[in-house]
Amino acid sequence: MSRSPPLKQNILAERLLGYEIDLGDEPAAFRVCEKLRQVLGKLLGTAGFQALLARALTLARAEAPALRAVKINAQGSLEGLSQLEPRARGGRVSKGEVVLVATLLGLLVTFIGEALTQRLVEDAWPEASLDGLAREKGTKS
Repeated sequence: MSRSPPLKQNILAERLLGYEIDLGDEPAAFRVCEKLRQVLGKLLGTAGFQALLARALTLARAEAPALRAVKINAQGSLEGLSQLEPRARGGRVSKGEVVLVATLLGLLVTFIGEALTQRLVEDAWPEASLDGLAREKGTKS
């Protein structure tokens, strides 16, 4: 049984991946997770972030089996994302990247709530226009 991330987390994941897609040689999901690691590492520590990312990766593999090639190294960074196939629609972000980031965001919402997750994302992407996302879906922030 597959548990896809909620649409809201998918939208936010795609938006964050879009901000990171052209900013370097690494896959966008690597950079998104690195920014989240910087922010969440202060709150959870390295081991806590690794555990959260490992759980997200395990859950995301059910939806995107190609993520089986992805591993988490000792520093809590992802390895193997460059082996994922780009999305068939012509985008340069793979389905696995979207599913992984959306699942990670979904876990954060579950554990710390939507408002705090939104604040942490805004801390990681201060230049991004993310403030209206919660209101776009009709929820309160």
